[in-house]
Amino acid sequence: MKKSFNFLSIIVLFLSVITASSQQSSIEEWEQKTFLKQPPEKVMDSAGIEPGMVIGEVGAGRGRFTMHLARRVGPTGKIYANDIDTNALAYLQERCKRSNITNVKTIIGEEIDPLFPKKSLDMIFIVWTYHYVEKPLALLKNLPQYIKPDGTVVLVEPKPGLYLHDGKDEGISIERMRSDAEQAGFKLVRTEEYLQEDYIFILELNVLPVSFTQH
Repeated sequence: MKKSFNFLSIIVLFLSVITASSQQSSIEEWEQKTFLKQPPEKVMDSAGIEPGMVIGEVGAGRGRFTMHLARRVGPTGKIYANDIDTNALAYLQERCKRSNITNVKTIIGEEIDPLFPKKSLDMIFIVWTYHYVEKPLALLKNLPQYIKPDGTVVLVEPKPGLYLHDGKDEGISIERMRSDAEQAGFKLVRTEEYLQEDYIFILELNVLPVSFTQH
């Protein structure tokens, strides 16, 4: 009976390894296809990501972009990878372990609040997440508390007219992003349009000039 049990345990373990390997391959194959439309190196160049930066990624998921961000900022930088999906973050942690990446910290946040360390980020990076959030403006309004005064928020979002869901256009127009940014305390300083299907929006804090009252 003991030998039979051990044999059965080995079979179960073998099947679980095969299943995990198959899942890993399918996920990473899908990612490679998405990178044809969103080349990580070009996107990171446009965003201004450099070694040593501290970046908070909203909606990191299984780490499609996280791995590239972590390598770009290097050992002197740090990535706070946020998501509300605990299973996705668990996969990301294992993925970092496999790749010997040690500068990523996962954070389970709320849908409209990533719960990053306050006033500590050089950049908040958001790829294909903003248009999925039920209350995106509320999310954007929560971000100023987490970035440094000279920090930026970079969003990669679909252009209008390309993706419909239940009859609704999932795209984010430049005008919409400019309006949302201003309502959240930011200003849209640049929009990169070279990607076939996506805009890259770069936001900075909207620091109003100080007014002096004469006495």
